Amino acid sequence: QVQLVESGGGLVQAGGSLRLSCAASGSTFGGYSMGWFRQTPGKEREFVAKVWWSSGNTLYADSVKGRFTISRDNAKNTLFLQMTSLRPEDTAVYFCAASLISGTNANKYDYWGQGTQVTVSL
Repeated sequence: QVQLVESGGGLVQAGGSLRLSCAASGSTFGGYSMGWFRQTPGKEREFVAKVWWSSGNTLYADSVKGRFTISRDNAKNTLFLQMTSLRPEDTAVYFCAASLISGTNANKYDYWGQGTQVTVSL
């Protein structure tokens, strides 16, 4: 059973940086697309970024392009999201997710972590 555990969230001032981690276990992830999503109260889960585990190819939402970087450590089965130039509108619960199907729709992802809160203050 795939398990995903996020860490690294917290409170940061606007313009600051945070790095989120997602420890993955329970499978070999070579055939997976691994993604980061975020959600605020009353809104649907929003795609942030994804990476193909085997190739390293990435895709970003326009809202984070140039500010966020997704990466993975194959040896440690860990996914990262480096977030810089953070804005108050980046405030959300951030989730990592795994899918055998490529896409940016949360419905295509089968496995989810519990989420980690990121709060960006003015």
